[in-house]
Amino acid sequence: MRRERRIRGPLMTRTLIRVDGDLTDELMSAFPHLQSTRQRAQTTITGDVEDQEELQGVLNFLTSLGVGVLEVITIPG
Repeated sequence: MRRERRIRGPLMTRTLIRVDGDLTDELMSAFPHLQSTRQRAQTTITGDVEDQEELQGVLNFLTSLGVGVLEVITIPG
């Protein structure tokens, strides 16, 4: 019996980015596919990123705004 492989969209990597500071809704609107949770002067951003280039773009944007990135974690799928 032969199994068919289903082709899905591009592989996404679930990622958590913790930053120093409370990100505004306006700033988070730059990342509509990511969700944010605020906790004591920190914001945790989670969502699927397509590849290393997209992740680096998010990190570069945050850094350009003076937002300190505290950690980046890849969440096993």
